Amino acid sequence: MQHSVYSLRNFYVSKSGRLIRRLLLRHILTLWPDVTGLRVMGYGYATPYMKALRDRAERVFAVMPAGQGVHSWPDDGANLVALTDEGALPVETESIDRIILFHGLENAEYPDVLLKELWRILKSNGRMLIVVPNRLGLWTRADWTPFGHGRPWSMGQVQHVLEENMFTVERTDRALFMPPFRSFLMLRSAYMLESIGRAIFPGLAGVHIIEAGKQIYAVRGKPAREVQKRGLILVPGTAKALGRSPVRKDASG
Repeated sequence: MQHSVYSLRNFYVSKSGRLIRRLLLRHILTLWPDVTGLRVMGYGYATPYMKALRDRAERVFAVMPAGQGVHSWPDDGANLVALTDEGALPVETESIDRIILFHGLENAEYPDVLLKELWRILKSNGRMLIVVPNRLGLWTRADWTPFGHGRPWSMGQVQHVLEENMFTVERTDRALFMPPFRSFLMLRSAYMLESIGRAIFPGLAGVHIIEAGKQIYAVRGKPAREVQKRGLILVPGTAKALGRSPVRKDASG
């Protein structure tokens, strides 16, 4: 079951949610340390992670899927969020430099349709960052968090669906190695547990982090002499409409 937008907002304003945001934001800023002059779009529920990018990027905005709902963001300025269908994003083709997916892919009704739309709007040299719950991790069982909802993925499954939709995986990372404690006192040891978990249980991370780029294939054109042979093929009855005389057969024909 997909979290509503208000459940997501309530989670990220809680003490536990703010801590998790800081942990994951460190990974985002490590992968993307400089977004100066770039257009950045968030999909799903990425707004808690986009505030740090807002001051440096040329433009930052977010779209949220209709099944989740929407609320305005940011609180201190004009709204930069739109509600949309996952198969028809209201964004120009090849206009976005960076895309961040949080709570998006695991909740997509049709992941292939969503990825095709994201491929369309991403620039040829753009990058997309996807954060999805790890199906082997403990956080997929914590339904009091957004990571316990939707469809969890293995790293291999994410890489496969990206390749099927013409993305190439550039870099991967993992995060949330600590158990999903409810107690904030236990969560205070999160940074220590992250280091221990990464060293001892790397496969049990709570989320996968994948950076992907567009896969562009070269299209081989036909030789010039073959192109010159092409002509206008008239459907019967269209010659008059095009202002041309019908083709006449010669006497020998």
